Amino acid sequence: MSAPILSILVPFHGDDPSALMDALAAQMDGTCELVLFDDGSPDKAPVNVLQSHAEALDVAIRVVSSKSNLGRSGARNALCKAARGDWLLYLDADMEVPEGFLARWLELIRANTFDAAYGGYTLPAEEARTHPVHAALARAGDVISAEERAQRGASAFAGSNLAVRASLMAKVPFDQGYQGWGWEDVDWAVRASKTARLAHVDNPAGHGGLQSVDRLIAKFAEGGANHARFLARHPEQARLPGARLARLIAQLRLASAVTAITPAMARSSALPVRLRALALKAYKAACAARALGSGRSEATWLGEVRP
Repeated sequence: MSAPILSILVPFHGDDPSALMDALAAQMDGTCELVLFDDGSPDKAPVNVLQSHAEALDVAIRVVSSKSNLGRSGARNALCKAARGDWLLYLDADMEVPEGFLARWLELIRANTFDAAYGGYTLPAEEARTHPVHAALARAGDVISAEERAQRGASAFAGSNLAVRASLMAKVPFDQGYQGWGWEDVDWAVRASKTARLAHVDNPAGHGGLQSVDRLIAKFAEGGANHARFLARHPEQARLPGARLARLIAQLRLASAVTAITPAMARSSALPVRLRALALKAYKAACAARALGSGRSEATWLGEVRP
């Protein structure tokens, strides 16, 4: 069997990627393979059902399992090693792909104008209504056109709906020092951009998984250390709006106050959604400020960012 052009890679942990698998299978031909990576799910019964379902489909699908949970970076690196294609397409298990999605990626890949590209995403309407605050955050920073993302460069990349040459991923893997949620994908893009051609394209996938305010608060608290790691590693990225806000909060020594006040504001249904989303942004920045301040001296990371 000849090697595929494109390996579609989907990590999952306790999730059911079968809907995405079926949607992709309907668009796949001999140029593609699909590799589903069970990242140490505690209950293997659903994984076994997924395996049986995959075997019944008339396309190249493999289900690979890890005995332990490798995390976001580790799972993506393991998928890279398992892939057979010259190109990799990373997707999340809760994504929805529109008609012609894979054909469009193959067309973009064959044009040979980039070494890695991010296709963007859209929000499912029902989830956006159920979780309006998360939807407002996404619309402010993530659900934008390729032209708008290109103005932000590598910092606008995400680890899902990401197409990349397998050779580049082998040379620049995800940093497994990032633990838990956040920033490992932006870190990867910034590092890859130093040696490869990165591009933003318009080939969005629907991205489910919008979450409650309480869940976002927990994730942002968890991600503070990762944000700190990212900024310590890439000081030039201190120009990003979130980094500027984190620096301001730290300079004014307001991290404790902001993390104490903003969760209640974000949870308050009496406030406009836009204000609740802004409160979450401030909370996220304060978590980063607190993490940075605990791990590095102010002179190191609060220094003036010169143009």
